[in-house]
Amino acid sequence: MTTKIVIASRNENKIDEMRRILETAELDLELVGIAEFPKLPDVEETGTTFAANALIKARAISACTGLPAIADDSGLCVDALNGMPGIFSARWAGSHGDDRANLELLLTQLSHVAPEHRTAAFHCAAAIALPAGVEQVVEGIMTGRVIDAPRGDNGFGYDPIFIADGFQITTAEMDSAGKDAISHRGRAIAALVPVVSRLLS
Repeated sequence: MTTKIVIASRNENKIDEMRRILETAELDLELVGIAEFPKLPDVEETGTTFAANALIKARAISACTGLPAIADDSGLCVDALNGMPGIFSARWAGSHGDDRANLELLLTQLSHVAPEHRTAAFHCAAAIALPAGVEQVVEGIMTGRVIDAPRGDNGFGYDPIFIADGFQITTAEMDSAGKDAISHRGRAIAALVPVVSRLLS
């Protein structure tokens, strides 16, 4: 029997990416975004870690919908900025979800940092919460470096300025399948698949 699961996000790019990754696992799931539940309240991310914020969102959306919910929290941690923007990645420039402003601010902050010191890592925590209170979180990381100017149009957030270790192109220059295979979110969701299978079987 098909199980309906809510992807606890309003970010359509993120929903598309999570749906694409989960669908490759061939589980019998119906994945829906929270746009199908217009009366849901916004969930405030009050955690101090990616894992805490992912659980907060999954737990709240599961409780409100009565359905299993999957949520993630992710961001870019830059070594030269002491791990920032980290959990503040989506609102680094002040307004939540302003990708261009966030990217431009980060480039400005790194403008005097030598290329060899622009190491960084994308982190993702993915959580599942069930109405009965069962929940679990897993994490994925993609290491690399930040370049000094955007390249590529396939991606969102900081993808145009991030090159993963072992590559010469940004994650915004990769096709979707290539990015999913190495990305922080791809790795976290892949780790979540057996958890989902076990919890919902």
